[in-house]
Amino acid sequence: MAATAFLAVGLGLSACSTESDDCPDCVTTFAGEPQHPLLPSNTNENMGGRVVDRLWAGLRYYDADGGVHDEVAESITTTDQKNFTVTIKPDWKFTDGSAVTAKSFVDAWNYGALSTNAQVQSYAFGQIAGFDEVSAENPTVQTMSGLKVTGDRTFTIELKEPSIDFALGLGYAPFYPLPEAAFKDMKAFGENPIGNGPYKFVKWDHNTAIDLVPNPDYKGGRPAKNKGLRFKMYQSLETAYADLLAGNLDTLDTIPDNALSTYKQDLGDRAITKATAQNAHIGIQPTTAHFAGAEGVLRRKAISMSINREQIAQNIFHGTRVPARDFTSRTLPGFVDNLPGTEALTYNPEEAKRVWAQADAIAPWSGTFEIAYNADGGHQAWIEAVAHSIENTLGITATGSSYPTFKQIRDEISGKTIGKAFRYGWQGDYPSMLQFLTAQYISTSETNDIGYNNPEFDRLIAAAQGAPTLEESYKIIAQAQTLLLADMADVPVFDYIAAAGFSAKVRAGLAWNGLFDYENIAPA
Repeated sequence: MAATAFLAVGLGLSACSTESDDCPDCVTTFAGEPQHPLLPSNTNENMGGRVVDRLWAGLRYYDADGGVHDEVAESITTTDQKNFTVTIKPDWKFTDGSAVTAKSFVDAWNYGALSTNAQVQSYAFGQIAGFDEVSAENPTVQTMSGLKVTGDRTFTIELKEPSIDFALGLGYAPFYPLPEAAFKDMKAFGENPIGNGPYKFVKWDHNTAIDLVPNPDYKGGRPAKNKGLRFKMYQSLETAYADLLAGNLDTLDTIPDNALSTYKQDLGDRAITKATAQNAHIGIQPTTAHFAGAEGVLRRKAISMSINREQIAQNIFHGTRVPARDFTSRTLPGFVDNLPGTEALTYNPEEAKRVWAQADAIAPWSGTFEIAYNADGGHQAWIEAVAHSIENTLGITATGSSYPTFKQIRDEISGKTIGKAFRYGWQGDYPSMLQFLTAQYISTSETNDIGYNNPEFDRLIAAAQGAPTLEESYKIIAQAQTLLLADMADVPVFDYIAAAGFSAKVRAGLAWNGLFDYENIAPA
């Protein structure tokens, strides 16, 4: 995933200081300041997402291995992959004591889809009948025609076309339910969220910590095995790692570059290495000088072939990154490592210079090639190495451009005001190549950070969703990715081999997407 004054007393929530008085046995886990208030349909980035997924339970959930299980859903049935009937389990409650009903889901989805609510995850509802009407710039209706509440515990979903991927995605955050209290003041609710998941919200001290405690009313398959979570916000991974070694932080999902050669020795059996569904790309919006149209395609390809991915992966990441071979992740079902056009993802200095010269023939290069990164995420070393590789190959000035925090860089990227290349990536929300591709490259997606717009790509993704079998879907996805390579929509750089660690106080493991399996963090 690429995505904050309190009303604690008024909402019946207990306060908790960021010292440890009200949550003395909380597991402390690495985090950063979320970009937005904690709303499921408006959280598309890692730091907010790791909290939101603890606070809510959806129709389904994903286990540590990426397996899908029903959670609030008692059943989800379909005969044609287009029309679904959902029955939810009885007696589920939100943490304010109100009932989780079919209406809780339908109202939340309609809110997320409605254009005037400007939710960044609105694209997730794009397959539902009636989405085009509610997502219009000036919508004439407020609710999607494809959603109908048929009882307290039942509702139906009609899609525009059959979708092989839709039911799998129903554990994804935009599909979480909302209580009636949310709709009274959505901004205030996002600061003091009321969910139905394995944890309940306690307090958010901005730029410091978010505290959660187990939800005693949670009835699903991922109950908390700890006494609470403190998402502790850091300005640097180096500081977080020092805290991990000192026993002041219990889990760290990203080991800093300067510790990758020693962390296994430092942590022993508390070190974790695992291939995960995460990637790292260089994005460049078409409004950036020299990167529109045909010139932009050529320059992105030249830049891609200028990056010595293998060398950077070894020298900086000590093998905890591997060169990207597509726009998704090699851990996902259906991955193909030799798509037509993947030669542009291979270090080739001579070809890079030739293609750069072709771009210069359209418009001569001027200026500095800058790559923005957030300093609190441990990205400086690899971004500077990428810039150095580009500079040495193409003979231009290339450099990293540091932003202090994740939130600051995300605000400029999502606001389309950054004006330079930037590092970004995706961490899977559910284990599907289509989830990576629809979120990042469909023209109507609010999380399409690079402004990619190709109607043929959109058509192919729709065809992949409507395929009768997974095997056929994978073939069409390969065609869609071949188109991305031809356009060089962005510059894929690495897939992740996650390097993480935990303290002597706990036992912990990583999930399929590279985040900790938070509910199963247990005392040592």
